[in-house]
Amino acid sequence: MKNTVATLKQQKLDGDKITMLTAYDYSTAKLMDQCGINTILVGDSLGMTMLGYEDTLSVTMEDMIHHTAAVARGAKNALVIGDMPFMSYQTSVYDAVVNAGRLIKEGRCQAVKLEGGAAVCPQIRAITDAQIPVVAHIGLTPQSVNAFGGFKVQGKSEEAAKRILEEAKAVEEAGAIAVVLECVPAKLAALITKSISIPTIGIGAGPDCDGQVLVYQDMLAVFSDFKPKFVKHFADVGTAMREGFQAYIQEVKGGTFPAPEHTFAISDEVISKLY
Repeated sequence: MKNTVATLKQQKLDGDKITMLTAYDYSTAKLMDQCGINTILVGDSLGMTMLGYEDTLSVTMEDMIHHTAAVARGAKNALVIGDMPFMSYQTSVYDAVVNAGRLIKEGRCQAVKLEGGAAVCPQIRAITDAQIPVVAHIGLTPQSVNAFGGFKVQGKSEEAAKRILEEAKAVEEAGAIAVVLECVPAKLAALITKSISIPTIGIGAGPDCDGQVLVYQDMLAVFSDFKPKFVKHFADVGTAMREGFQAYIQEVKGGTFPAPEHTFAISDEVISKLY
């Protein structure tokens, strides 16, 4: 069944947990889609997982459009969400609408995601008014890593927790269809989930959110630069890949690959006429 904005909201009402993973290419998106994932986020995390940057700040609109379009070609049933990169929406409401429109038109996703709470509510309203669904993102927002002084849990004090709760309500009122809660205490995430009518998607926010999201290279143990506390390795694909690469290298160097069954035949008569 095709996942839509309406089906995600119904999942919250039904208590049916929403599943979300990141993807950045056609083949991975197709595999996820075949497994029945509800939503695929083409995250600006591709800056670190695909492009080797230290953070997400260098990711461009062209990067996001390129990868989002590839994912959209592979996902037939999952709702594809394209991340709006740093400075693609903070500069003005006009820029936000134009760039959201590019992700929809050129990237062929069905919704966009942007980071921030009350400060970006004008952008959320304007994008929503342009008939583009918006997923908000509060708590630890990686594009604000310099302002936060690093990747730290958010909302642990009374004042900070109250601010995050208010921001969740603000983005809902502005028209967001869902909100990602990143690195906030589990009890706070549970309270927010009960306090708003739109789905909450947790990453490092405990089990009581309406859904969960992980970076797929993290949950498959492919990305090994660091492992956040909230990540669980559901399969050790990284080790399997390394073993496969090493076996390939050994067989090529040893002359055992390609074997006869991997080659194409030609008659000796034809070959003899070439001398």
